[in-house]
Amino acid sequence: MNRRPWLVAGLAGLTLTACGFKLRSSQVFAFERIAVTPEGGGNLVPELVRYLGERVVPLVPPTAPNAPQVIFDIVQESREKTVVGVNASGQVREFQLRIRVKFRLRNPQGNELIPLTEIEQHRDVSFSEAAALAKEAEEVLLYRDMQADIVQQLLRRLAAVKRLD
Repeated sequence: MNRRPWLVAGLAGLTLTACGFKLRSSQVFAFERIAVTPEGGGNLVPELVRYLGERVVPLVPPTAPNAPQVIFDIVQESREKTVVGVNASGQVREFQLRIRVKFRLRNPQGNELIPLTEIEQHRDVSFSEAAALAKEAEEVLLYRDMQADIVQQLLRRLAAVKRLD
């Protein structure tokens, strides 16, 4: 029986634990209930709500039994598509896709836990008249990818909040 693969795997495991490597675990939040506003607006809210799961509750007065401990306000969400490159005859060759999100986190008393902050993602995409339909599908995928990146950033920022007062 060859012990060499087991020895290499064991040494690799020891090396990784010695350097502080740790697999990413689920986020730990300081709150149990969160309200997300605008509740039905924007493309970002459904994905954020999906990640937060049962923690998301409706925005109700602080005296209600299931009142949110924090309120996550999405102040602005915008998608832009700008031309960044043209050829000699003036035809578009490259676009830049951009998503911007402005948000803040506050408690029901109005104290800001995360002040008004903006996150921006952008991607450059080439354009070809011959493959216009394929490029449209590529844009949809790039927007979806940027949106997922922004949601992950938002979750990390929510997990970084340690105090709710």
